Amino acid sequence: MLYLQTFGDLRLSDANGNAIRYPAKGLVMVAYLFSRKTHELSRHELSEFLWADAEAELSGLNLRKLISRIRQIDDDTNAALLQITSSSIRLRTEALAVDLQALDSAMPPLGRLRAISDLLQRDFMASVKPSTRSIDNWITAERRNHRLKLREVLFNALPHAQSNDDVRAISTAGLYLLENDPGDEEIREMLRRLPGTNLADGDRREKASRPKIDALPSSPQDALVRIEAGKPSSVLPRVVLLPPIPQGHVAGLAIANALIEDVTIELCALRNISIVAPHTAEQIRRDSDKAQVVARHSISYLLETRLSTEGLYAQLIYFPTDEVIWATRFTMTSDALPTQRRLIAQRLTFSLVQELAKNEQARLNIEANPQAYHSYLVGASLMGKLTLPHIRKARSAFKEALRHNSNFSPALAGLARTYTSEWLVTAQGNEELLRLAETSAEKAIEGDSIFAGGHRELGVTKLYLGDVDHSVSALSLAEELSPHFADVIYSHADTLVHASRPGDALSKIKKAISLNPISPDAYLWCAAGACYFLEQYEDAIDYVEAMKDKAPAHRIAAASFAMIGDRKRAQFYRQRAEALNPVFDVEKWLSVVPFKEQWQRDLYREGLLKAGF
Repeated sequence: MLYLQTFGDLRLSDANGNAIRYPAKGLVMVAYLFSRKTHELSRHELSEFLWADAEAELSGLNLRKLISRIRQIDDDTNAALLQITSSSIRLRTEALAVDLQALDSAMPPLGRLRAISDLLQRDFMASVKPSTRSIDNWITAERRNHRLKLREVLFNALPHAQSNDDVRAISTAGLYLLENDPGDEEIREMLRRLPGTNLADGDRREKASRPKIDALPSSPQDALVRIEAGKPSSVLPRVVLLPPIPQGHVAGLAIANALIEDVTIELCALRNISIVAPHTAEQIRRDSDKAQVVARHSISYLLETRLSTEGLYAQLIYFPTDEVIWATRFTMTSDALPTQRRLIAQRLTFSLVQELAKNEQARLNIEANPQAYHSYLVGASLMGKLTLPHIRKARSAFKEALRHNSNFSPALAGLARTYTSEWLVTAQGNEELLRLAETSAEKAIEGDSIFAGGHRELGVTKLYLGDVDHSVSALSLAEELSPHFADVIYSHADTLVHASRPGDALSKIKKAISLNPISPDAYLWCAAGACYFLEQYEDAIDYVEAMKDKAPAHRIAAASFAMIGDRKRAQFYRQRAEALNPVFDVEKWLSVVPFKEQWQRDLYREGLLKAGF
C-alpha cells in the first residue's frame, strides 16, 4: 500500500517509506480526490480545479499530459492509484493510506487530540504554492475544517486530562487554535482555567500581585482599544516567545522551556495581540534564517531567551526596527520559579501594552507598505558587512523602500547609515556624504520623533562632522528612548571613544555585546578602538581577531601591533590596509577624524607611523 503525506511536505511513498517521483500536480489531484466524499470527479472538474486560469482546451490538454505521466509511473510501480476513464477519474482508496485519516481515527480522546494536534502543527499542504485560486480556496477551507475538528476533539478530551502531560497536550492544541483565531474567547477562557498552568492555581496572593490582564493599564490600553476597534483579528500584532537557547552545558533547559510556554498561555488573555503558539516558536528558534521566517509570519514582537548558569536572560525586541524594548535576567532556582513566571508575564504584559500604543501607527504604516518594509529589510541585512559593495547595495535598497513610502523613518535612518559608513570605509574625508547623512537622519526624526534610530544616526553624523558634544547629546537621547537597543548603545560607545572617554566607551560597548552576543563586526571594531586609546593593545588585537571581516580594522590592528613592538604583524596589516586604500594619508585622515582631545590624535599618529603608514 502507498502512503500520501499531505501535512508538511506533500509526498507519496511506497510500503518501505521510499519516495515515489510523482508529478506535483498529480499529488495535488490525489489529495483533492481524497477530500471529496465519493473520491471521484469528472475530467472537466479536475482540469478546472488544477488549471482554472487556463482556457478550457488548454486545461484539458494539460490534464491529458498529466494522466500520461501518471500511467507511466503506475506501470513502473505496479500500484495504480487512479481509475481513469474517458470521462472521470476515481481515487482507489483501497490502495492508499493518507495522513488525513488520523483526523477520524478511533482513538481515546487524548490520544486522538495529540495525533491531530501534531498533524496540524505541520500545516496542510504546507509545501504547495497554489497556482490557481481554486487550489488556494480548497487548501484554506480544508485547514479551517481541520481546526474545527481539532477544536471539537479538544473539548472532548478536556474532561479526561489528568497528568501534566495531558494538560500540556491540551494547552498546545489550545494555543494553536488561538494563534489562528485570536477572537475565540471560549478557547481563551479554557486556557486560563487549565489546572497546573498557574493560570487558575487558586493562589490569591499571586493573583493580587500580578497585572489583571483583562483590565490592563488604563491609558495605553484605552488608546490601543480605540486603535483596534472594529478591526479584524488578522491585523492584530503578533508576538512570539522563543524558547531558550542554552549557553554551554547548563541544567534546567526543560524547566525553562516549560516556563516560557506557561507565560505564553498567560499572555493569551491579552485580547489586542495574537500569540504565536509554542510549536511555531520552536521552529522559528531552530531556523537558520530567523529574520526571514519572522517576516514571513508577520511577527511584530519577539521575546528572545537564553539560559546560562547565571539564569534566564530575556529581551523583548520590536522586530521591524530591531529595537530592544527591555532586557533583564531572571534567576532559575526551583523556589523562585513561581515568582519568575509572574515577573516575566508582568513585564511582558505592561511592555507590550505600552509599546503597542506607542508603535501602533508605525506598525500600521509597515503593514500598509509591505514593499517598503521588504526593501528596508534587504538593506538592513546588507549593512551587516562594512564593505563598499554591501554599503552601496544597502543604499539602493533603502532608496527603493523610500520610493514606496517616502516617510518611512527606519529606511531614512538606514540611508543615513550608508553615507556615514561609506565616509568611514573610504577614509577620504568626503564632507558631502556627511551632509547627506545629516539630512536623512533629520528627516527620520521629523517622521518619528520617538524613533531611537533617527537620533542615533544624527548622533553618528554629528560625530564625524566634528560636533562631538552634539553627538553625545543625540546618542544619549537615543539610548534614553531605547535603553536596551544594542545598536544605539554601540553608537553611543563609539562616540565616547572620540569624546576622549575610552573607559566609558569600553564599558558601554561591552553592554552592547552582552545584549547582542553574536556581535556585528562594528561592535568589535569599536571595542578595539576603545582598548587602543586605553593603551590595552593586546585586547584591541583580540577584538580585531574576533571580527569575521577584519578589513575595516586593518589600520587599528597595524597600529596596535606596532605599539607592542611586533613589526612583522604590523607590516602585514598595514599592507592589507594599503591594498584596500592605496591613497590613504595619515595626516589628512587625522585632520578629519573627530577626536575631542589632542592626546588621542597623537597616540593614533604614533601607532600608524610606527606601523609604516
